[in-house]
Amino acid sequence: IEKIMLDNKDKVSEDVRVLFDKWLSNKDDFKITMDIKDELNKLEIPSELKDLINYVPARSVWAIGGDGWAYDIGFGGIDHVLSSNEDINILVLDTEVYSNTGGQASKSSRIGQVAEFASMGKKTYKKDLFRIAMSYPNCYVAMVSFGSNFMQTIRAIKEAMEHKGPSIIIAYSPCNEQGIKGGLGNATNEQKLVVDCGYVSLMRYNPSEDKVYLDSREPDFSKYEELLSNEVRYSSLAKKNPEGAKE
Repeated sequence: IEKIMLDNKDKVSEDVRVLFDKWLSNKDDFKITMDIKDELNKLEIPSELKDLINYVPARSVWAIGGDGWAYDIGFGGIDHVLSSNEDINILVLDTEVYSNTGGQASKSSRIGQVAEFASMGKKTYKKDLFRIAMSYPNCYVAMVSFGSNFMQTIRAIKEAMEHKGPSIIIAYSPCNEQGIKGGLGNATNEQKLVVDCGYVSLMRYNPSEDKVYLDSREPDFSKYEELLSNEVRYSSLAKKNPEGAKE
């Protein structure tokens, strides 16, 4: 599109030329470029630009997947994107378990969590994807939990889209495999509880400032046992292996 506009600037009407210049100066602004598309549709423009008119508005590229994809089987691809410095956004829906294939433990599962192939509780720690992503110099990273802080989630998405470079948002996501008491109708409350008790921290890392922002309130660790007893993936360990659960 840029080449077509530059090659044809002297061959089009004044109205079209002005729109070309405006697009060339604002090609990353969705609102402006969407308006330009609407205006160009009313005018006589080069045929090759007509074929590409739906690509005139700026767009944000997102890759969306679960923790099995992001932490395990697709991590090589994630790592490649984060190191590419391309303007791509990644959203990880982190359920801390292989939800789609039967609830096996993943690298995102936490120590002590009961899952298929980890019936007596997972013995290893959760992979720290936030810290790994932070190690790339121009990667925006955020940890969100929608039910805990709606505006922090929106802010993270907005900052990721505005960041010129790779971005990754890790979203704590309740799942049926977690065995939340009362079912997924209580998912929003669970998203709040995990942050209130300190199980999840809401954070943002902006490489342009080289600063980590901790958006969580001071956690109330007395609620931690409430969380563990509220989900079958943890409460079942207390029945199977009381000493292990205590540890």
